[in-house]
Amino acid sequence: MQMSKNLSPASFPSLDKALKHFFGYDDFRLNQRQVIEAVLQNRDVLVVMPTGGGKSLCYQLPALLKMGVMVVVSPLIALMQDQVEALQDNGIGATFLNSSLTPGEVRSRQAALLDGRVKLLYVAPERLLSEAFLPFLQQLRDKIGLSAFAIDEAHCVSEWGHDFRPEYRQLHNLRRGYPNIPILALTATATERVRQDIIQQLSLREPTVYVASFNRQNLYYEVQPKVKQAYGQLLRTIKPLEGSGIIYCLSRRRVDELAFRLQQDGISALPYHAGLTDQERTQNQTRFIRDDVRVMIATIAFGMGIDKPDVRFVIHYDLPRNLESYYQESGRAGRDGESAHCAIFFGYGDVATVEYLINQKTDPQEQRIARQQLRQMIDYAESTVCRRKIQLSYFGEDFPGHCNTCDNCLNPPPVEDWTIEAQKFLSCVARCRERFGMNHIIDVLRGSRKQKIIRLGHDKLSTYGIGKDKNAEQWRMLGRSLLHQGLVEETLDGYSVLKLNAVSWQVLRKQLAVKVAISERLKGQSPPAEEGAGEMSAAATLLLGRLRSLRKRLADEQSIPPYIVFPEASLRSMAQRRPQTLDAFSLISGVGNRKLSQYGQIFIHEIQSFCQEHGLSAMTELVAGDGTRSRSKTALTNTHFVTLKLYQQGLTPAEIAAERDLRLGTITDHLARLLEAAHPIDLNRLVSSERQQTIRQAIDKVGPVSLRTIRDYLGETYDYNEIRLVRAIWEQDKQ
Repeated sequence: MQMSKNLSPASFPSLDKALKHFFGYDDFRLNQRQVIEAVLQNRDVLVVMPTGGGKSLCYQLPALLKMGVMVVVSPLIALMQDQVEALQDNGIGATFLNSSLTPGEVRSRQAALLDGRVKLLYVAPERLLSEAFLPFLQQLRDKIGLSAFAIDEAHCVSEWGHDFRPEYRQLHNLRRGYPNIPILALTATATERVRQDIIQQLSLREPTVYVASFNRQNLYYEVQPKVKQAYGQLLRTIKPLEGSGIIYCLSRRRVDELAFRLQQDGISALPYHAGLTDQERTQNQTRFIRDDVRVMIATIAFGMGIDKPDVRFVIHYDLPRNLESYYQESGRAGRDGESAHCAIFFGYGDVATVEYLINQKTDPQEQRIARQQLRQMIDYAESTVCRRKIQLSYFGEDFPGHCNTCDNCLNPPPVEDWTIEAQKFLSCVARCRERFGMNHIIDVLRGSRKQKIIRLGHDKLSTYGIGKDKNAEQWRMLGRSLLHQGLVEETLDGYSVLKLNAVSWQVLRKQLAVKVAISERLKGQSPPAEEGAGEMSAAATLLLGRLRSLRKRLADEQSIPPYIVFPEASLRSMAQRRPQTLDAFSLISGVGNRKLSQYGQIFIHEIQSFCQEHGLSAMTELVAGDGTRSRSKTALTNTHFVTLKLYQQGLTPAEIAAERDLRLGTITDHLARLLEAAHPIDLNRLVSSERQQTIRQAIDKVGPVSLRTIRDYLGETYDYNEIRLVRAIWEQDKQ
């Protein structure tokens, strides 16, 4: 944990050099620089970035550039340990104080803090605000200084969030006790209501608010109807999938059962739930993170802040409780930017289980909120529209749909014109004076004789009974579709009251037609085989395996997770470029000064040995002595022109991939080569103009050579396929 006691912005000519020095990255991701600059200006900040989007760097780098100690509030021991291990492996002074330490260890770490050898201190909210800890915190402020308070997992502050924790409510005392110390609140998920609650509860002063896109384009989403023999369904789903994964269940009993059965079927799996001892949970989690076991079967007790970037699949064996928690839990897949698979097994028996858990809550308001969230989750599972559109709409983000990486977009159900039915539905909402939810509207439309309808006089409305030709499920399907298309709105106060908007009146005035996707039951589909930064050659794939083995050996020797040595993306870049000098190795994204000196020669030796065995040289991206790089291009062949012909027939890239039984990444590469060769490809059909502009700006900033570098700058909401296409036209324009 040795480092200089006090670093300041003046210690580095630019933030870029500090980023490369400490973390090995050449460029910031989208919005990171603005957040860091605000922190360095001592402003309060609220940061909402998806899992894997780079939130941690937003406080870690400023901590190294500001005077004093950054105090990071973290809710879980495991999360603290993972973060501190990764920082220490980069040569950064960081430590944690929690109940896992002996009194002697606590005194030793406090001494290091007071001696100025630590820049980041991780603590739980309970300890931070305890009477016993406050004197030390004041001593630390007076002797070394406090640079800021960083509140991680800040959604825990809000009762409207998916993981409300009462102890987080007390963090507003930080503002009272330390009025001049800036506060950073960071979370992966927060609706507008949750964001406002965080600002209020933490007493943030005119905070700078950064909300990144919630769109994780590398994740494939699907919902499978849960069959009677669900275990067999699970086995069939995970066997073809590569890499490690998480399977979430609602009960401890089911976790233990699935873990045992998977072990019997030859799949290395371990359980994780609150019924295990602390030692068992820690041991199982460590084995999963270090790749000693492939699958973790867990309740929702597992996962928040789990820093494992290479999870390839997340399967919810039981229905998630709400959309926000599902987004958070499924988002633990593919944090390294590579393709990952997210599936829900949906059965109505699980709904009753979730309702039982809701009934265990003692606060009526919490019950009401939880029931509304459950209805939204069921709507998501039963919906026939783009999964991403629903998810992003929940967080207040517009998305046009047609993502081509969810089951509903790849296998869309037939669409019918339901304009007349929509007019009946919306008219009924208006006649009921926009004071009731969907079930009541459906009851009125179908002519129900329920006492509530008679008592309110709604049996006298002109819309009473006009929808008897449709059953309740059909009307519910329409209602969900209207919500997801933004043709009607729903209050989010726990009561789910339907409200008309401007577009609703366009439908009622016959100015807008309503199309509804019709499906008997959702059918689960396998995701398309996609790629990250392009197909790897056979040699690169072999070398990647060797580098992974070396990484695992080095990690085991140090008792740390493999990804702390190098992330998967860095290994892939090494396998493709095959750097054989320290200068070339230093250009790999993720290789900072510490990593270069600690691991550079070891990995170079492995790469050199591999190249000698196979008669290879450093290739793919050629690195000159001055650091400039060039990419080799191959001539177009018949396979490219077959893709061009199908494209000219109006097929999308996903449809071409299915037609030719090729990967989507392969088809994208064909189209990119065709663009570079000036063939008539309309980029606007493939990438929206707004996203083209953002990608172009990124290429102007970081250069066109490395897709990985471009995507690292943009963040996880952009995928390699669209970057590759925009880069192709960018290069064509430059010629």
